[in-house]
Amino acid sequence: MTDNTTDAVLTAVGDLLPTLRRRASETEQARRIPAVSLAEITATGFFGLLRPGRRGGHEAHPSVFYAAVAELASACGSTGWVASVLGVSPWNLALFDSRAQDDVWSADPDALICSSYAMTGTATPAADGYRLTGTWGFASGCDHARWAMLGARVMVDGEPVDSCTFLVPATDYTIADVWEAVGLRGTGSNDIAVDGVFVPAHRVLGADAVTACQTPGQRVNAAALYRIPFGCLHTSAITAAIVGMARGGYHAHLEQQRDRVRAALPGDARKDTGYAGDAFRDDPATLERIAIAASEIDAAWRQLTHNIDELYRLASADAPIGPLDRARLRRDQVRGTERAVTAMDRLFENSGGRALRPDNVLQRFWRDVHGGRAHAANDPERVYRMFGAAELAAGSQARKP
Repeated sequence: MTDNTTDAVLTAVGDLLPTLRRRASETEQARRIPAVSLAEITATGFFGLLRPGRRGGHEAHPSVFYAAVAELASACGSTGWVASVLGVSPWNLALFDSRAQDDVWSADPDALICSSYAMTGTATPAADGYRLTGTWGFASGCDHARWAMLGARVMVDGEPVDSCTFLVPATDYTIADVWEAVGLRGTGSNDIAVDGVFVPAHRVLGADAVTACQTPGQRVNAAALYRIPFGCLHTSAITAAIVGMARGGYHAHLEQQRDRVRAALPGDARKDTGYAGDAFRDDPATLERIAIAASEIDAAWRQLTHNIDELYRLASADAPIGPLDRARLRRDQVRGTERAVTAMDRLFENSGGRALRPDNVLQRFWRDVHGGRAHAANDPERVYRMFGAAELAAGSQARKP
């Protein structure tokens, strides 16, 4: 792109939507994103949104990134999901030691990095680094990635002493093609396996540093963007994709309902009263469900963007982002996912038997939203308890003399 503004990225993403929409069924059948789709998304500048400016990125406001993610997901849920998780990885890489950033971006600023953060691997200390072993699931988009970020516990004498994220090149891991799923079928969320691979220390990022927002990468990437907590920015990216899917389903539902009419059933006395053949656009229940779904989607988006705006404001002022700030964002993030699921459920139950057909886009969005809900970031009860505890703790602190 010659125009490096984020507005230009959003415009280019918008121009790509019709193509991604036409390709959605093919993507699902292939069980992975077509390489051409990722090449086209890369050409929009999307994967540079959260990359540091010193590496040719935009250092964009997170809300801009979320808006682009939601747009992509509104055309194809699987494509939006993969774009989200691959697109947030440059932000995470910016937290690593600058040498790790050089390892990736010196060769290719647009190199794609997949991730699987669950601590399902183990690492043992070695000279100047670690030996990493394990198998990680749900590595969305891994077939297209050149690197992977993998979570593992550091073990010493059989006991865990640390939790870290390890940056590993594609040449050091293998991919098992296991992705068969009901929702998000096109994400290629396959397994990654590593067997005793050496990872130099500069490619390892400790969980404590990430939680404290005091990471090695901030020495060279000092922008406010990189002082936002991982647990806030990353989880919100997941929900942005899910809200985008709900938007796509909502607009598909509107298109289908505009010309839909009721069919008479055999022996239905109402066919003589004008009930049969009535347009659904005149049906009160249909209109109410549309209104409720629209409100849920709008509310999810407004809360999501409002909270990340507030965290970005605090980071820009170099002000602390406290436990309650984090808990409030997480509360509304999981609630946003719930709202999107609720909206899609209402729309799906309002769509009649034709929505069950495999060529109906509504059922795909419905499955994709539920697939996204299963992500570990969307555990509402646990997050709500965290918020309640933080709220009560803040109240007690405020009452202290």
